[in-house]
Amino acid sequence: MAPRSPRGWRNLLTAGLLVLLVACGGPGSQPTTAPTAEPAPTIGAARSTAAPEPLQRTSFSTAGWKTDFSRHSVPLAEIQSGGPPRDGIPPIDQPRFVPPRDADAWLKDNEPVVSLELNSEARAYPIQILIWHEIVNDTLGGVPVAVTFCPLCNTAIAFDRRLEGSLYDFGTTGNLRHSDLVMWDRQTESWWQQVTGEAIVGELTGKKLSLLPASMVSYADFKSTYPHGQVLSRETGAQRGYGRNPYTGYDDVNSSPFLFSGKTDGRLRPMERVVTVSLGGQEAAYPFSALQKQLVVANTVGGVPIVVLYGPGTSSALDRGEIAESRDVGAAAVYEPVIDGSSLTFRALDGAIADAETGSRWNVLGQATAGPLAGQRLPPVVHGNHFWFAWAVFKPQTRVWQPN
Repeated sequence: MAPRSPRGWRNLLTAGLLVLLVACGGPGSQPTTAPTAEPAPTIGAARSTAAPEPLQRTSFSTAGWKTDFSRHSVPLAEIQSGGPPRDGIPPIDQPRFVPPRDADAWLKDNEPVVSLELNSEARAYPIQILIWHEIVNDTLGGVPVAVTFCPLCNTAIAFDRRLEGSLYDFGTTGNLRHSDLVMWDRQTESWWQQVTGEAIVGELTGKKLSLLPASMVSYADFKSTYPHGQVLSRETGAQRGYGRNPYTGYDDVNSSPFLFSGKTDGRLRPMERVVTVSLGGQEAAYPFSALQKQLVVANTVGGVPIVVLYGPGTSSALDRGEIAESRDVGAAAVYEPVIDGSSLTFRALDGAIADAETGSRWNVLGQATAGPLAGQRLPPVVHGNHFWFAWAVFKPQTRVWQPN
């Protein structure tokens, strides 16, 4: 597909957002003007050291919130309305699941899903559903989880909903920071940054959720790896255009992010897809443009050996009007290169991934599909699959991997 002009894709995106707003019941009363530009904050402070910001300076509505806006670790001016009101993009609180044989009727093999396995229980959360809801509050393998997706940042992240002995469930504030979803918890009404999993406003400011090793892969890869897994049902209690993409053309790599007021990092194009890893106090990013050629990358982050596996066959959720008809962008995930305490060395071989020690073949979900190790799986490493701008604005010290 030929690259669109910035005005062209913005017009398409605006039309898509209008579709989303109509589906979600309208934009509410929040103002949508851009926030005042301020220096990037240091994430993690329990409370802002500056004098409290007057709320009239904010570009979002505080009406109806019990949130303590005097507690915040970021400038409130960086938060802006995305259009819908609180939970106007409704989270799924009572998810239903079906076996793959039932989901096959409406979910195509090339469509992206968030794959999550905990305690030998695996589920797929189709992006065609998440793009309309953004948050699923669920329990998987006995673990309370929140599976989240921010379309503007292409960030699919799963969290443990437990924190210091308390259980939380999450919704959408209707607001964004650096184009990224700002969530809220219903127990304290604190506001949370989706990319980092950190509370940035309210009673829990400075607290951080534990991230879980979820991957965005094709439905076909999920089914082949977890034939007895479950798939999030379209029976959500809401009427939405599941299968359609309301952000048509948004992920053109030559375009710019929408509703983004931060500084972009010029080492990669803002809309470049990257796999990101945080280990041992260090961050690394692996561009899809390089992974598509390499298929496999062995690296060390924070002193920890990892392997990044890439495979084709996963469509973009943000390209064509119908997700199943979108272009193939592939999928990538990160693992420890170890089986039963023995290290493995991976390489690309005839368009596939194999280990040098046994010659077994591996898929993007870290499972050996053929050879002596068939059926075994590599230990997953928590990672992200983001647009570069959305990661770099929060993690500017990230090392960008490039082939020699």
